[in-house]
Amino acid sequence: MKQSITVDNTEKQGKMIEGVKALLSKLKIKPPKFDFGTVLKKLIVPIVSILVFIGIWHVGADALRQREIDFRVEKAVADQGQAAADELRACFALNESNCQTNTLPSPSQVWASLQTLIADHYVIKQDKLDFATKTAAVNEKRVAAGQEPIVYTGRPSFIDIVLTSLKTVFAGFLLALFIAVPIGIVIGLSDTLRNAINWFIQVFKPVSPVVWYLLVFMIVKTLLIGTSSDNSFVISFISVGLCAMWATLVNTAMGVSSVDKDFINVAKVLKLRPLQKVFKVILPSSLPLIFTGLRITLSVAWMVLIAIELLAQSPGLGLFVWEEFQNGANDSNSKIIVAMFIIGIIGFLLDRIMLIIQNAVSFNKNATA
Repeated sequence: MKQSITVDNTEKQGKMIEGVKALLSKLKIKPPKFDFGTVLKKLIVPIVSILVFIGIWHVGADALRQREIDFRVEKAVADQGQAAADELRACFALNESNCQTNTLPSPSQVWASLQTLIADHYVIKQDKLDFATKTAAVNEKRVAAGQEPIVYTGRPSFIDIVLTSLKTVFAGFLLALFIAVPIGIVIGLSDTLRNAINWFIQVFKPVSPVVWYLLVFMIVKTLLIGTSSDNSFVISFISVGLCAMWATLVNTAMGVSSVDKDFINVAKVLKLRPLQKVFKVILPSSLPLIFTGLRITLSVAWMVLIAIELLAQSPGLGLFVWEEFQNGANDSNSKIIVAMFIIGIIGFLLDRIMLIIQNAVSFNKNATA
């Protein structure tokens, strides 16, 4: 009985497969072929390179750790004697908390720190919810009386820190967009203006983020003098925007000035007003170069953000890295490496997003850089 059921199921499966093949042949759809070369290039090789990187990192971190241990043991022999040195070496062998090296952490230590930071996020998130519950009634009365509500002032979690940095970089990016694109259009339309402003661009484009921060700090602290609000976010995003806007400014001016003259002549024939000419002819033709500039601007904004957050004491990734460096705890180095990877991954994703947008508006759809 069981054999006959198995035979029937096998026959049904065979008929179903033949039916699918017949349908595909009628629709002229060929079944996808397994291309091992593509899988090797796109999947296996990147995975192998990641494993090789982790292996080199592990070996290098272990060698650096051993070098520091040997140095400290030799120093203990010279200062305290062989017995103290043997005790110190045993302490390092057991990996006790009071015997930790201050060097490059291993991949496993960085992974453990990442898990710790994520666990801390959920603890802090629950603390915020508990605080909001406890102060809900009091805050309701304060708001009704026209007073400021009591806010949570505890330390932010690592996720909050990352979100703060993203908020700052996007605010700076939008500032750069609103400053650079209109100015780029104006100077791109006029050779006289472009020659008049070129010196300004060439002088201020290479200025360091630290100098931009100091300049913005001088201006903002004077404009907001007498206020009790925290100005670190305002100073940070303005500094980021001013540092990063130059690529968009130059590319916009270049795109506008290089618009095909035939398009300009058509606009004259159609008797388009100046704004119509800009929005219907010049901007569409300049979009590929403008978005190339915006892509560079976003990358530069994310790169300079870390230094500016450190200087402005804004609670983002820059300040997090500096505080961990100053902290000197057993896992501080590991947390710094975690932040380094997060900064790199987010920077890569932001660049990919801008590349997708650039390709969407570009005449060249094959840009992959």
